[in-house]
Amino acid sequence: QVQLVESGGGLVQAGGSLRLSCAASGRTFSSYRMAWFRQGPGEDREFVASISQNSYNLDYIDSVKGRFTISRDNAKNMVTLEMSSLKPEDTAIYYCAASGSITRRSSAYSYWGQGTQVTVSS
Repeated sequence: QVQLVESGGGLVQAGGSLRLSCAASGRTFSSYRMAWFRQGPGEDREFVASISQNSYNLDYIDSVKGRFTISRDNAKNMVTLEMSSLKPEDTAIYYCAASGSITRRSSAYSYWGQGTQVTVSS
């Protein structure tokens, strides 16, 4: 079992940057594909990015390519999301999640954090 705790959200102006972190507990962290999802006001939860167990395979939605970078440190049980050139439409609650599959479907992710709020002002 894996427990996930996100941090690093906040309020930032458009064009600014934020770094989200997700700390995982449990000795099996390195066996999971990790992902970030987000959910804006009144919207469905949306896949943002994911990273394979060995960091070789990365996946991003088109709207964040070139602006967001996902990475992980298996020794520290940590996954991060570096966000730059932020836009108001990036405003959402951001969730960290763990899955045993290569997928963008939220239903395939077994473990979730509580979320961290990111607000981008125009």
